[in-house]
Amino acid sequence: MRPRLSLAVATLILLSALNVARADALDSARQAGEVGERADGMVGVVGQASPQVAQSVAAINAQRLATYKDIAQRTGTSLDAVEAQAGQKLIAATPSGQFVMDASGQWRRK
Repeated sequence: MRPRLSLAVATLILLSALNVARADALDSARQAGEVGERADGMVGVVGQASPQVAQSVAAINAQRLATYKDIAQRTGTSLDAVEAQAGQKLIAATPSGQFVMDASGQWRRK
């Protein structure tokens, strides 16, 4: 039980950090429908993206992955479980009109 409790607390901390990260260079790309949140807790490119947007997506995903790995290691939880929980929370927090990836891997406007 303690790993689940620790994972929940760690996820709350993670989401605070990710909410700050949402106010990043991708805000305009999100609003323009160029990027969206994926179920694995990563940001994804919707269609084509400029090299600058693609570079920002890669940088943010690298930060997120490092954070997810740290949480998984500290809580004794699988990386997949941490990513899935973060993805659910990030998708739920995505404003209407922005893109999210559904369970089938298709992009849709929320």
